[in-house]
Amino acid sequence: MCPQPEDSTPHSTGPPDRQILRLLERHLASDSLVAETEFDPDSYEPRLLHALLDAGRYPESIETARLDIRWFTTGNFSIHYVEEHDDEMLWECRWDRHPNNHNSRLHFHQPPDATDVTDLTFSSLHPLEVYSTVLTAVDQRLETLWSNQ
Repeated sequence: MCPQPEDSTPHSTGPPDRQILRLLERHLASDSLVAETEFDPDSYEPRLLHALLDAGRYPESIETARLDIRWFTTGNFSIHYVEEHDDEMLWECRWDRHPNNHNSRLHFHQPPDATDVTDLTFSSLHPLEVYSTVLTAVDQRLETLWSNQ
């Protein structure tokens, strides 16, 4: 019996969806909150999209903030929001959709350390709807940060 390829295992996310990653990159690149975008390993065969957020929009105690986005041809995804604070602490959360043993396929890793997980529902799983939901949450996080100053 031949071994199964990694992408066909029961808990596999599948291969990267390069078209969706490029679509999301175009939207992020035009968003005023985003300072720059970068594909990993490159734009020809992206597996991961990084969006560095504009540090000028954050309080001084936050050195960097970014989104790391993975999207797969199976409709699975991971959108990881990370803030790096000047005291070397991280504040992070993650929206995920993938088969797993810990929660429903669609779930959220809660801040501040993304370890507590809760089930999640979206009205639509279209990539631009998910993108909009995540950016709204980032905007709300910014409002909270500034209101606590």
